[in-house]
Amino acid sequence: MHKYIFHEMNIRFITRNNRSFLRIIFFVSLVMVVFITACGKKTKKAKDYLLIAESAYDTGDYENAKSNIDSIKLLYPKAFKEIREGFDLMQEIRLAENKRNIVFIDSMLDVNIAKQKQLQINFDFVRDKNYQEFGNYIPKLTPSSKTLEQNTLRSGVSEKGILFLESVLSGTNTKHNKIKISIPDGSYAESLEVTSDGLNYTFTTLNKTYEIVRFIGSDENGIAEFIFTFQDKPITISYIGRRTFSKALTKNEKKAIGQSFELSSVLYEIENLRYEKGKSEALLRYLEKRKSTNK
Repeated sequence: MHKYIFHEMNIRFITRNNRSFLRIIFFVSLVMVVFITACGKKTKKAKDYLLIAESAYDTGDYENAKSNIDSIKLLYPKAFKEIREGFDLMQEIRLAENKRNIVFIDSMLDVNIAKQKQLQINFDFVRDKNYQEFGNYIPKLTPSSKTLEQNTLRSGVSEKGILFLESVLSGTNTKHNKIKISIPDGSYAESLEVTSDGLNYTFTTLNKTYEIVRFIGSDENGIAEFIFTFQDKPITISYIGRRTFSKALTKNEKKAIGQSFELSSVLYEIENLRYEKGKSEALLRYLEKRKSTNK
């Protein structure tokens, strides 16, 4: 009798344990199913982003493609396969972007070189091969050889696009080191002071004193652009030094400086485009070399 009772109790205990064990198995299985399903959904979403990026790349929408690739890394950091494929696609995008940049830059170079040729018709190219590595473009309206005997403001542009102005005073001793340009409504532009040897110099002949000051770079301080903008208005130039001497700029002086400003702007643009093209070509070579190495 006792044996029977003990045996029955043992069976009940085993049954209860089996039920507990089955519950644990069921719970663990349920968790695994949920986890696998969630991972599958995440992987699917990561693949969706990758598909959108690939489609954007195919249509040339590179910014959209890059944005979707970045989203994979940000939202699904464990989607390693999609992240790796996104990285490979990003390299292709960078290659395509640089090729497109080079094509665009070439088209802009053609436009600006055509402008340069058109503008250069109004200039003489002057270069002393013994002393100058690069020459200067001097407006035909105000040739240097004919401006020394006048009180004037002349201009020029280096081959690299650097604009310069030269204020010339003939027979008027003011020791000037800056100039001011103004129009009737009170608007004006004013240079910085120039005192450096070679940029500010005075010489005297038997009966006359000459002053020439060159304004270049930051010293010019926007005067040429001011004259270019308001060349249809009366413009007064003031030579400022120990005393101030003023005169009206002639039509030819204003037009010549405007031409120099335009040519300088175009030459600067050409130099910048060539620089940007060089950067794109260097990056393109690097990316192509890296791509061939990883194959």
